[in-house]
Amino acid sequence: MVRENRRGRGETIAVVDGDQRFTYTQFDDRTDRLAHALQSEGVRPGDRVLWLGANSHRILELLVAAGKVGAVLCPANWRQSVAELRFVIDDLAPKVIVSEPATMGAVHEPLNDGTAVWISSAQGPEDEYERWLTSYSPEYAPVDVSDRDAVLLLYTAAFDGHPNGALLSHRGLIAHALVLATQRQIEEGFVFLDSGPLFHVGTMMFAVATVLCGGTNVILPQFDPRVACELIERERCTGAMLFPAMIDQLVAANGDDRFDLTSLHFAPGNSTWNHMISIDYSPWGRSNAGYGQTEVGGMLTFHAFGIGGTGTHGRSSPLMQLRIIDPEGQEVPAGEVGEITTRGMHLFNGYFNRPELNAARFRDGWYFTGDLGRRETDGTVSFVGPKLRMIKSGGENIYPAEVERALLAHPDVSDAAVIGRPDKVWGQSVVAIVVRSAATAVSEEELIAHVRTHIASYKKPKFVVFVDAIPRRGFLADYDVLDELHGGGGYPGGGETDLATREPIETHR
Repeated sequence: MVRENRRGRGETIAVVDGDQRFTYTQFDDRTDRLAHALQSEGVRPGDRVLWLGANSHRILELLVAAGKVGAVLCPANWRQSVAELRFVIDDLAPKVIVSEPATMGAVHEPLNDGTAVWISSAQGPEDEYERWLTSYSPEYAPVDVSDRDAVLLLYTAAFDGHPNGALLSHRGLIAHALVLATQRQIEEGFVFLDSGPLFHVGTMMFAVATVLCGGTNVILPQFDPRVACELIERERCTGAMLFPAMIDQLVAANGDDRFDLTSLHFAPGNSTWNHMISIDYSPWGRSNAGYGQTEVGGMLTFHAFGIGGTGTHGRSSPLMQLRIIDPEGQEVPAGEVGEITTRGMHLFNGYFNRPELNAARFRDGWYFTGDLGRRETDGTVSFVGPKLRMIKSGGENIYPAEVERALLAHPDVSDAAVIGRPDKVWGQSVVAIVVRSAATAVSEEELIAHVRTHIASYKKPKFVVFVDAIPRRGFLADYDVLDELHGGGGYPGGGETDLATREPIETHR
């Protein structure tokens, strides 16, 4: 993609990051040099490269360079705790780690145990990354890379208490980008604001589609509504990665119309938002709902393929097949709920280093999503919900098992269960139901602080409810009873939201 854009759009700006601007010719040259640098550090086909930091043009450079040498890039969720990041490093065993000290802060040095080549990405004289890249020529050793080889690894789905790395291939990323570009009607001159995190498939899938179509990626390191307004105006961004809460912040930051946001084509909202932007009349703009997972490269179904249909989540990507099956593996009749299974061109390669999980999820050539759905009589699809319960807060996926594991690590907790409570601002809030150990008086504040030290801050409980016992159904907590007793609800697919995707997607509701 990059090499062809060099040939056909060499002077088009490929990426903008702060004061840095690189054409496709420069971007291709830089990724050639970076490929040479990676090979010099011993990176070989199949090896992993890890990025620890906020959004940066360097993530896209590392992705392309990894692709050129047959390696795999993992941009990690930098907001995780030291323990979570330590798990990622141990699980991934990367050959090279590129880390931003300014973003990682106090966890930067403790994570460097000498098991990988560690490159510091910074501004000014402390920037090892730029010195490292420019010290090599563009003549890297050619590698035989297949389109089916993995090139991107995104950690997802901590449904068993630990995250799993989904391996996405060159072929899968490009296939999904083609479908997305058609839905969004990406045209010449497309400029996309990477305002969501690039460790999420929702932002990455649009970044890849932008490169595929020879557009410009404008990097926003972390979301700041005023900076986002400035970039949209300055770079004339035509697309962006925005959640409803982010849109509200943009509207507030531009309350006096000081910024010209009319270049931005986006789904309509309230009258104030509609006044600031240009309405996106593409299929994606008319209806950007759908069902997706990291494992399918982003979206498996698009509501725009089923506008006017019965199903809440439209029809499947034209490059994918979708079946709804019963526990025996038989396809169920229309109108009945079963597990969503799929196969096709933008399905992932499997989970890294998880042979048992792969064996469980891949059967007879089909991937079993772990989610429930229904094929309606008109052929459209409705996503019902995860087989294993998930909480969605502020666009982030939170798995109760992960929070429960952190709670049970506290010596004064003898039992715990986690539910989601509807929240008007964030979608859901995390609520911990806790049984204290005998003769202890651990407080709500202490437990919330404890969880925050074990997992990412956004996953910590907002409320803690102390009970004498947790109702159970066999060995498992009875979450339905807990929801009824403690106000749980609002889970993705529960009918209270227009968008029930497993990962954040460019959307407005």
